[in-house]
Amino acid sequence: MRFWDSSALIPLLVAELSSPAVMGEYERDPDILVWWASEVECVSALARLEREGSLSAASMTEALRRLSALAQSWGQVEPVSPVRRTAVRLLRVHPLRAADALQLSAALAAAEDQPQTLPFVTLDARLAQAAEREGFPIVLGSFPSE
Repeated sequence: MRFWDSSALIPLLVAELSSPAVMGEYERDPDILVWWASEVECVSALARLEREGSLSAASMTEALRRLSALAQSWGQVEPVSPVRRTAVRLLRVHPLRAADALQLSAALAAAEDQPQTLPFVTLDARLAQAAEREGFPIVLGSFPSE
């Protein structure tokens, strides 16, 4: 099992430069764990791509179908008070956005405060750095811009 950041889920849904590497990691271990708002974050990213013209309506429909199938099989960390409290601490320690702090906090909760036991899959360089500093083994890290 690995904890997946939303930035690493998007290349599973639409073709990007990072898709082959991300798909390879998924095939190595398809047991995905996410934070409770990952599906919302993915739809937000896909809608942005569609608005920008990078994603056709047909591709959006297919991406949403893939996301729905993926969400049926992944595990998720629910929004509980300890996750919120840890996210507040993480915001004071790392240069993270609120959603990234909540994701990292959810990963810490899933790892039962033993981050070295749970690989963290992300393409977000800032989040990868914070997760690594918290003790997570990082899978993929950052990837060249699309």
